[in-house]
Order: sequence, then C-alpha cells, then structure tokens
Amino acid sequence: MQLRRSLPLGIVAALALFAVAAPLTAWAQEGHGGEAAAGVNAYAPLVPLLIVFPLAGFLINVFAGRRIGEPWAGILASLFSGLAFLIAVLQVVGLANSGYEAVTIPVLDWIVVKDAVGNGGVNVAWAFLVDTLSVTMMLVVTGVGTLIHIFAIGYMHGDVQVNGDPQRFPRFFVFLNLFLVAMLILVTGDSYLTMFVGWEGVGLCSYLLIGFWFEKGKDRIGNARAARKAFVANRVGDWALMMAMFMIFWMFSSFTYNDVFGRLESIRLSVQGQNAITIITLLLLVGAAGKSAQIPLYVWLPDAMAGPTPVSALIHAATMVTAGIYMITRSHVLYALAPESMQVVAWVGAATALFAATIAVAQTDIKRVLAYSTISQLGFMVAAVGLGGYVAGMFHLVTHAFFKALLFLSSGSVIHALEEGHHAIVHAAHATHIGGGGDEHAHGESHADASTEHHAEALHDDAHAFDPQDMRNMGGLWTKLPVTRWVYLIGALALAGIPPLSGFFSKDEILLDAFEHNLGLYVVLTIAAVFTAFYMTRQVLMVFFGQPRTAAAAHAVESPAVMTVPLIILALLSFVGGALNLPGGLPGAHAMTEWLGHTLGEHEAGEFNLFVAGLSTVLALAAIGLGYALYNGKPRAVDERDPLHNLLGPVFGWLRDKWYIDELYELIILRPFGWLARFLADVVDWNFWHDWFHDKVLLGTFNTFARLLAVGVDLGGIDAIANGLGEFARTVAASFRNLQRGYVRTYALMMFIGVVAVLSYFLLVR
Repeated sequence: MQLRRSLPLGIVAALALFAVAAPLTAWAQEGHGGEAAAGVNAYAPLVPLLIVFPLAGFLINVFAGRRIGEPWAGILASLFSGLAFLIAVLQVVGLANSGYEAVTIPVLDWIVVKDAVGNGGVNVAWAFLVDTLSVTMMLVVTGVGTLIHIFAIGYMHGDVQVNGDPQRFPRFFVFLNLFLVAMLILVTGDSYLTMFVGWEGVGLCSYLLIGFWFEKGKDRIGNARAARKAFVANRVGDWALMMAMFMIFWMFSSFTYNDVFGRLESIRLSVQGQNAITIITLLLLVGAAGKSAQIPLYVWLPDAMAGPTPVSALIHAATMVTAGIYMITRSHVLYALAPESMQVVAWVGAATALFAATIAVAQTDIKRVLAYSTISQLGFMVAAVGLGGYVAGMFHLVTHAFFKALLFLSSGSVIHALEEGHHAIVHAAHATHIGGGGDEHAHGESHADASTEHHAEALHDDAHAFDPQDMRNMGGLWTKLPVTRWVYLIGALALAGIPPLSGFFSKDEILLDAFEHNLGLYVVLTIAAVFTAFYMTRQVLMVFFGQPRTAAAAHAVESPAVMTVPLIILALLSFVGGALNLPGGLPGAHAMTEWLGHTLGEHEAGEFNLFVAGLSTVLALAAIGLGYALYNGKPRAVDERDPLHNLLGPVFGWLRDKWYIDELYELIILRPFGWLARFLADVVDWNFWHDWFHDKVLLGTFNTFARLLAVGVDLGGIDAIANGLGEFARTVAASFRNLQRGYVRTYALMMFIGVVAVLSYFLLVR
C-alpha cells in the first residue's frame, strides 16, 4: 500500500528532474559549454547534473519525504546520489578521450559589479572546473557517499526506533543529500569564491547532522553542544580562509583559479608580494586546519561522533575533512612560491598525526578511536602536501576514504548489532521477570542459569544506560557477525598499513616522500604509523575476540544485507585500492601520478624503496604483536582494568583524557570567554550601561532636562505669560463689567455723559 502511494510521486519527481536536467544539458551542448562546444570533452557539459541530482533528492524529501516514508525516502536519496556518481564516471571518460584537458563550464554570471563608467569592476561567474583533480574528488564524494547512503537506509531504520522518533527518517536523508550538494559545489567550482560557498555549506550540514539527535547526549544537550563546537571551531578556520581570499583578490583582482595561477606564473614577485603570498598560504593553512581537523582546531572532530554513524563515515571519509587537503592541493601554485609555509604545513600535519595517534590508543568508544585515527591520517595527508607530495596526499585521501568509510560503517554495524541484542535480551528479561521465570526447567538447568544470568545483566545494563559504542561492552563478536568481522579486519589492516592492502601503498608513498626530503618528519610519521597499527589491533581484539562481556554482545546478530553489501564493496576497494598508484616496476605503476599530473604538473614518481616499505611493515607487525600480547582475551569483564593501563600507569590517564587539551581549552579559552561574557553582560551591560548610563545618565539627564522645560520654561515662562494675559483680560473684563450693571438709570447717565462729551468735543474743536 505504501509503495502504491509512493510510485506516482516518484514518477512525478523523475519527470520533474528530467524536465530540468534535459534542457540544462542541451543548453550546455549548444555552445554555452566553453571548450566543450569545440568537442574537447563531450561529457563535460553534463557536469551541472552532478549538483542537480542530489539537489533534486534534497528537494523531493524536503517537500514529500514524510509522505514517501521509510524506506523510500532513503532509496530516493541513494538513487540520486548514485546518478551523480554516474556523471562523475562520465567525466573520467570524457577527460581520457580529450587528452586530459581541463574544461570550464560556465553556467551563469553570478556577481557582476561595474565601475562608474560601466567598465572594469568584478565579474564572478558560477562555473564548473573539470580537470583530473576535481574529477578525483567527484568520484570519492559521490561513490563513497552513495554507499554510505545505502548503508544508512538500514542503519537509520533501527536508529530512529531506538531514539523514539521514526518521523525523522526522511529528515536524515534531506541533510545527507544536502551534504553531497555542498561538497560537490566545493570541489567543482572554478574559483575560491565558489569553493567558499560549498565550504560554508558543508559546515552547515555538519552542524545539522552532528546535532541530528540534538536532545540527546549528556544532560540532554550533549549532542547539541557537539554540533555547536564543530560549528564554532570551523568558523575560526573560515575567518582565515576569508582573509586569504580578500588578499588574493587584492593582489590579482580575481577569485578564479586560472586567473590567479596564470598571473603568478607570468610575473616576478617583489619582496612585498612574496611576503603577501606567504601570509595568504598560512591563512589557507588555518582554514584547512579547521575543516581537516589539524592542530589546534582538531577538537571538534571527536565530538562529531554525536551524529548517527553514517554521518561519521560521510564526514570522516568522503566529504568535510577532505576539503582542507583539496584546497591546499588546488592552491599548489601559491604554495610553490612560499617554501616557509610548506614547512609549516608539513610539520603541523606530522605533529597532528602523532598527537592524535597517541590519544587513540587509550579510547574506549569504538567511534572515538576511529575519530582520532581520522585526525591522525589527515595529518599524514597534510604532511604530504606540505612536502610537495600532492599526489601522495591525494592518493592517501582516496584510499583513506575507502577504508575509513568501511571502518565507520562497520562500527555502525557493530553498534546496530549490540543495540538489537540489548533490546532483545531486555525484552526477554522483562517478560521473564513479569512472567515469573518462564519454563527454563524444560530446557535444562544450565540453560536456565545462563539465561537468568543474562537477564539479570540485561536488567542491570538497562538500568545503567547501556552504551553500545563502548568497546568494554563488546567482545566475542567474531562468531556473531560473520560479515562484519571480515570487513572490519580488512579495514583495520588497511589502516595499519599491512601489504598488500591499499593503506600500505598510500601511506608508504607519504613515508617515502618524508624519507627523501625531511628525516625528522619521516621519524615522526613512522612513529605515528606504529601507534596506528597498535590501536587498531587493540580495537579489533576488544570488539571481536575473547568472551562476550555483556548480555548484549552475547545476543548480537548480523546486520541486514542493505548494510553489509556496502561494507563488502568498501572492503574490496580497501583491498585493491593500492592499485591506483603502484610503485615503479609493477603493472599500471604511477597511474594516479600521471592522472593528477595533468592538473598538478609533472611530479617525480616515487620508486619502491625496500628499506622504507620493509621498516614500516616490520614495525606495524611488531605493534600488532604487542597489541595481541596485551589484549588477547582481555579485558575479561566490563570493569576490568585496561591492560595498557597496567603497562603505562599514569601516562595512560593522560592519553585517555586526550592530554587534557579540552580542559586546557576550557581553562584558557572557554572559561575566560565565559567570564568575559558574564562581565560584559552583568557589569558592562547591566550595571554600567543599564543601571548607570541608561538609568542615571540618560534617564536622569532626560528627567532633569524635562523638569527644567516643564517647570522652568513651560510653567515658569510660557504658562506664566499665558496666565498673565489671561489675568489682564479678566481685569479689563472686570472693569468693563462695571459698565454693564443692568440699571436703566445707569445707561441713561452714560448716554447723557456721552452726549455731553461729544458736544463738548465739537464746541471745543470749533
């Protein structure tokens, strides 16, 4: 019945979509497509559909999502995301068939400002840039994003039930499609200004999705605080990006990449110009640090786990956090002229990689471990582009999208399984409690004892807010989750850099660049890689091995196919993704280097270095062995002390509490800000401005002046004159009143006097 109601709406939506898409495509192909009109890239005019498709999904779910209902709202959103992926694939074909020439597809004049005589001014077009760099990002965003959309159909079915609001299912996919729209605007725009629109769009969408369950979390506002934290931290980076854009326009009178980079290549910078480029690139780094969670603006990303797990996967793997890497890579011409900035970029990335990795080893939340892992891996990418290894950074961005999306979605599968197991056992426990124990004796005494024990545990967990994300509540899931266990293991090994998985090749290329250009960076990144292998081993052992530490883990069940199929696809990509840029001497070697070289210029292709690859592999295996030795079968109970705690002592507390950086921010930023806000509100605004300046100075002066005017001027002056004239009039009137007594004799006397007076006048005058 629900399908029958939804089909007509779907048909109407499809017709509306093609009614928009077909004329747009024809319009581009008829000569409005710039270079595409000359036949350079036959598919380039289709690139606007990359935005149109997810935008259509967004609009349909906004206006009809609740009517469509579950699961069709998710299916529709996934379909449009998949169509956008198809457009991205066609761009690859178009570039390959056209000699990899970059194409600009103008759509409309966006900002046009003329001077007084109608010349010059600013002219910013809304245009799409199709080159190998932008198409790489299109493929990652739409490809991985589509798999996340499909997974979310199954995940959110349970999540909205658990959180008690099934009506929010369509809303989630509204935000998810909008996220793709914003990220695709960011990576396809041909100017910094267009990129900034998408930049702000992904910031808004992250706020909406992180706070999707805004009424949940600590004190029932924890998730809302996490969303606000992400939003505010990113505004710091956004301010720096805007300052950089203003300086770029001041120097080059344009925001367009081709204009800016073309002029840089054709001019010789003065000392002042060189300093300006350095400032611009450092400001761009601050902007990237906000979006890509680098020191010191990384603090928002771990708290972003407040959003549903598909959100975590989308933010960490395919969209928001990759924006900073893309922006620095896109600005490689600027950074080539600022070697000091590149050094800063490289060291910020390396420091972030190591710092975040040390924190990840002591976390107990399954998603928080992966969050700090993302911060660390982003540090690898930032370090790579800071070393000039733009291809290595982008290569790791792509492979990281595969295995990090896989790990986050797999963690969502684990969380989903624990929630299902927990609800099942709690339901059974309540039924047994109400029913007086059921018929355990019919199944044997041992089964009855185990069932009773699990029921008791479930009731205890239920009473104490069972956390399905806490790895201490897991264990023994290897036999419970036959698909999730293998895909998770593949993702973990890829992240740890074990050959022949994708992470080995991409991370090894970054380590090779560091080894050849900066040994200090190489040492820092190698140590970070060792920590990575250790904390992933710790996580896999705590989640999947040993005995179940809770009733929920003991009764966990595998996720449905709509969730596991995307995991299998991502696992395959994580396994073979290294083939995108194999080292020299292997079939298809340096494919990605050659692909991106058409946009980034010629880059030296790294050859296989046995020492670097061998050392990283040996160290990773040693870290895995150490993790196995510490965590094999441990901890055995939820409240058992962590084995690493026994080894590190008080240092473990520092790592678990994230080096107290949040507390440091609280001390040096939030508390002073709160104190200043209260001071401004209570002392400056209320006591000074309201009570003294407003009430005493303004109001008191006004009242004094009003009294002066009212009493002195109005009453003492104006009223006195008016009253005096009135008294004079009354006096005169009173005098004349004596003449009007009403007596005839008086009137006769007055007439007689008047006649005598008149006669006397005439007699005297004569």
